[in-house]
Amino acid sequence: MTTLNLSDEALRNLVQGPGDVEWRYEMRRECQEILPGLLLGPFQASKSLETLKSLGVTHIVCIRDQKEAFSVKPRFPDQFEYLVLDVEDNEEQNVIRLFPEADQFIQGAMKQGGKVLVHCNGGISLSPAFVVMFVMRHCQLSWEDALHLVQNRRYCISPNGGFLTQIKEYESIYKAKVAVASFPAAPMQRVVSRRKRDDEEEDSRIEDRKRALVGGDGGDGDDAMMATGP
Repeated sequence: MTTLNLSDEALRNLVQGPGDVEWRYEMRRECQEILPGLLLGPFQASKSLETLKSLGVTHIVCIRDQKEAFSVKPRFPDQFEYLVLDVEDNEEQNVIRLFPEADQFIQGAMKQGGKVLVHCNGGISLSPAFVVMFVMRHCQLSWEDALHLVQNRRYCISPNGGFLTQIKEYESIYKAKVAVASFPAAPMQRVVSRRKRDDEEEDSRIEDRKRALVGGDGGDGDDAMMATGP
């Protein structure tokens, strides 16, 4: 997992966002840069090839309700690399289950030096939920700070109640993964090796007992068993 190694002060400044931006209503129809290389916006922001090129976009995550598939779809498949996620834009939709695919796609694009636009239809609830989880994981922030970071750049976001609950749940999930990843691998390997050695020794003792029961001369097993009786 890649993380942004920032000081506490840098993280605070990152969460607070640019203080000189005056949010205007029409900006909800545009996309905003959340992190270097990561943009968030509505479907409308993905419809202008000229705008996408001017922003340096190379990859697009299109998150859409299945009912919107006829209209919310990749417009320039020969110009950009797309990931399309068909979901249900309601509070019951499990976004945590779908997040790893989006996370891997975004990471891969950013590692190549690309720039990713993540959008849904309105850029208000569905796609922001994915971006908040990405920010939370890779900046190692609390769900509240991650939400504030995204909201301080795209003021109009408002994940629905179900998505917000999952965003809160994801904090403990990503922290558990960080803890597992930081656990030293060598001691675990020694434990596994020791268990394997103990198992092999136990198998050897069982084989020795079997040979003792049947006799060491290769004779008939029943005769050997009788010979060991009283």
